[in-house]
Amino acid sequence: MPAAQTVRNAELRADTAAQSVTTAFGGPLFGIPGTHLGAVRAPQPLPRGAGPWHYWWQAHYVDLLVDAGLRSRAPLSGKGFSGVDPIRLADILIRTIRLRNGGRITNSFYDDMAWLALAALRVDSLPGPPRGTKPRHQRLRESLGSALRSAHTQDFGGGLFWNRSRTFKNTPATAPAALYFARGGERERAQALIDWLNTVLLDPETGLYFDGVRREGDRLLVETPLYTYNQGPVLGALLELGGPANLARATALIQATAAHLVYDDDAGYDDDAPGGGSTVYDDDAPLLRTHGSGDGGLFTGILSRYLAEAAAAPTLDRQTRQLAGTLVTELAEQLWKGRATRNNLAVFSPDPRRTADESYPAGAGVELSTQLQAWMVLEASVRVARLDTGPAAETP
Repeated sequence: MPAAQTVRNAELRADTAAQSVTTAFGGPLFGIPGTHLGAVRAPQPLPRGAGPWHYWWQAHYVDLLVDAGLRSRAPLSGKGFSGVDPIRLADILIRTIRLRNGGRITNSFYDDMAWLALAALRVDSLPGPPRGTKPRHQRLRESLGSALRSAHTQDFGGGLFWNRSRTFKNTPATAPAALYFARGGERERAQALIDWLNTVLLDPETGLYFDGVRREGDRLLVETPLYTYNQGPVLGALLELGGPANLARATALIQATAAHLVYDDDAGYDDDAPGGGSTVYDDDAPLLRTHGSGDGGLFTGILSRYLAEAAAAPTLDRQTRQLAGTLVTELAEQLWKGRATRNNLAVFSPDPRRTADESYPAGAGVELSTQLQAWMVLEASVRVARLDTGPAAETP
């Protein structure tokens, strides 16, 4: 297939995911005009904003609206709004997050705040004419940055606490904070956080990052689960900081991801299977593993975002870039093949080895996290596809 057509197909798939999410999940908070929030589930029997509050899911929703806006500025529609520019919708969503969070932008979890700080920084870094005397979300980012700095202490040798109880430091908080500080000009702090991760939470056997560390009596106890999303922001920070040591670590991390965070069985999709697809596939490309639903429903989408950045990074060697891109495009392909169409909207499976109809039978509620993940993977695949058509516009 010609490269231009590959890009166009990837863009159309990302458009489908964007419109499906905003239509099925997006709408006003408690029916308040001029607000916008993603429902936790669809269909949602409760008013939007009622029930569990997932601050960090909404932060990634902001990030995805920025992706869509940078890519095409095609207007989006949903409950209570029609034909809204994605960047405008991202601004509204940020304000609504504050409103749903009780009028405050900070909360009890430093990883949540790091993700929103990153998303708001991207909004404020958009190209174009000046947006006033200062970036519109500068005060918000100052509040979040101050909170993140307060969690960076020398307890446990460094790193960021996970939440305000200050008993656990982990990769989910430290890595996105490091990336935020690197992008915001606090490079020494960012490097110190990465150095701490390399010293305390890097698994010498796999080359991946463990989840976190807590104190148990007089010793530190490392929590050893290996999750896809922990690797993503570490990779992003390594690329942002650059330099031989960081780039060598980034290369090793991509290789470790391909070796240890992919499915190792033969289950997946086969284009030639009866009915257009089943739970077998015959592709030799590595398929990134996912982590189910709930919070885990976002994990591999986050990794894919930063693998796409690696695929576009001129500081990495060609073979490493190609491996990063292949991981993204293979996952995107399998998620797309397994989608279902309901009410003219796409529904994606949280597991690329199963169809959406298997994961979410007709009538079952669909989680926002898993649909954001699929959208994130498809946006990442657009960036990878564009690499074959010449220099692509770099995203902040």
